[in-house]
Amino acid sequence: MHTRNPFLDEFAKLTTGAVGLAQAAGEEAKAAMRAQADRFVADMDLVRRDEIDALKAEIAALRAEIAHLKAPAAKPAARTSTRTTRPKDDAG
Repeated sequence: MHTRNPFLDEFAKLTTGAVGLAQAAGEEAKAAMRAQADRFVADMDLVRRDEIDALKAEIAALRAEIAHLKAPAAKPAARTSTRTTRPKDDAG
């Protein structure tokens, strides 16, 4: 036989509510800390990592393009003579 204890029921409700409140407070604190960190970064005029990586990629592409433009143009193949030499006559 199972009896309901009103004290335990109220205690369970209170603890469930307290856990929910603690989770909500934790999320609120997390959001406040993130906002504070974002303000700090904005005040310090810092750059995000993805922006740095994008700039590095652009610089590498520009360097490759400059190296390609500075490379000497392909030289034409050296001409070889098609004339044949005739042996000299001993007579004269």
